[in-house]
Amino acid sequence: MKKLLILLVSVSLLSTANAQLTTKTKCPDFIVDILDGKVSGTIKASSPDYDIKRILPCFTGSQSDGSTSKCGGGVFYKDKDIYFYTDRDYIQIGEKFKGKLTIPLLGAKRNSFFKTLGNPKMTDDGWDAWQMSYGTLVLHYNKAGKVNLIQISTNGMNTLSLCE
Repeated sequence: MKKLLILLVSVSLLSTANAQLTTKTKCPDFIVDILDGKVSGTIKASSPDYDIKRILPCFTGSQSDGSTSKCGGGVFYKDKDIYFYTDRDYIQIGEKFKGKLTIPLLGAKRNSFFKTLGNPKMTDDGWDAWQMSYGTLVLHYNKAGKVNLIQISTNGMNTLSLCE
């Protein structure tokens, strides 16, 4: 009886000891270079999804290129408010972005950064677009006239295809 009890206790202890420890995937800091059009030093808007996932492995979702979803393929970091649309070759950065911008555009008032970026090539009531060395930079503004969305694309303004 004593041996049976020891056997049962041993089996129950071994079954709980079999649990695996898991580590949380860590990402390097998200640093967006506005003038160079890159994230974390190497990722461009035209980078393939496998490169983005390899360099920034903490993504919260992804869709393969050629996907039938509304915006096509991409790699998404919802918790950091940054999205890489690989089918359309652009990066979208929201107002709750958790990272660093080389030029602090989010929350900045319209017309406060023209000294750094120059004059936009295209403007509208809610956005301005600049032709950059890498493609196009689009800044969207809220009703208060402050930047609340940044889009960086390797495409020129004539071929730009943003998701609605």
